[in-house]
Amino acid sequence: MKFQLIGCSHHTAPVEVRERLAFSGDQAQTALADLRQRFPAAESVLVSTCNRVEVYTAAEDAALCPTHHQLVEFLASFHQLDAVEIFDALFERTGEDAVRHLFLVASSLDSMVVGEAQILAQVKQAYDLARLTNSAGPLTNAAFQAALRVAKRVATETAINQRRISIPSVAVADFAKAIFERFEDKRVLVIGAGEMGEETVRYLIDEGVRKITVVNRHWERAQRLAAQITAIAQPWDDLPRLLAEADLVISTTGAAEPILTAEAFVPIHHARHQRSLFMLDLAVPRDIDPAVGDFLGVYLYSIDDLKAACDANRREREKEWPKAERIVDDETARFMAELAHRATGPTIQRLKAQADEVKTDELRRLLNKLGDLDGVAAGRS
Repeated sequence: MKFQLIGCSHHTAPVEVRERLAFSGDQAQTALADLRQRFPAAESVLVSTCNRVEVYTAAEDAALCPTHHQLVEFLASFHQLDAVEIFDALFERTGEDAVRHLFLVASSLDSMVVGEAQILAQVKQAYDLARLTNSAGPLTNAAFQAALRVAKRVATETAINQRRISIPSVAVADFAKAIFERFEDKRVLVIGAGEMGEETVRYLIDEGVRKITVVNRHWERAQRLAAQITAIAQPWDDLPRLLAEADLVISTTGAAEPILTAEAFVPIHHARHQRSLFMLDLAVPRDIDPAVGDFLGVYLYSIDDLKAACDANRREREKEWPKAERIVDDETARFMAELAHRATGPTIQRLKAQADEVKTDELRRLLNKLGDLDGVAAGRS
């Protein structure tokens, strides 16, 4: 019986290598079929995210499981690479180490951002695809179902993923949600087209935001971002009107000077009639004059405000790490014990059957001897 994995992650390989080894959804399905054809007696699950590519394989008979070198060759040939190019970036885990690694990954303890929730969904999606393509089997079913159970325990018994530590997630969860109870009816204005602004908007979309407008000095960039987040692009000259209408503002331009001064905000403030305005200034240098935050009903936060909250949350998460790791260790030991019982169960049954056969044969021989003795006794009489 064998359970193993080979792969790379942000710990072992730069993004240039990871992106060359990554699998799209269609590629993952093709790769699983390829593995099944090459190793028909082996089970396989393929996990591919922006931070990791991992191939899990298992077999009841260890000799029928692909070797480390065979899996390296498989990854290289699938992506039309030379195996020598990727060999040093790949790590291998077998047996208990592979199980523990899977549990750590599913629980987000091996993630670049420890405690992020996305990896569990990605692991589950990879497992579901393996089942749908008949690539999973008894061993991988047991391992991945256990991994989902472990992740749930870590999530419910620790606070390790309750403290958000990315600036966009903190902006929404710790700041915006403290001001607004609901987001479905809120108007979001995105100024600029920075990646952090886009990520923040995606968190807001998860909270129910649907009305999003993008403005940028470069019209093409505004249209491109709007298309990506299902928003509406508006001309830069409409910025004062859009600020008067907005409930949440996210600003991420590359301007060298503030794009909104306190003086320019005065007429906008009057047009708002003191409605609450949540403003995230994620730009460096800052886009919004700090004095804007002094207006009634305006909640202005800079990237430094958010970073301080991120650092505090990160320290709180670190306190939870030992508790989460103990859960993983306990569940790994439990799983390995169940696996050992499963492996020895048939052997024990076979030995018991053999013992019963020996006992039956001995009893038969004894009865035959007794029969012979009865015959001799009868002849003497």
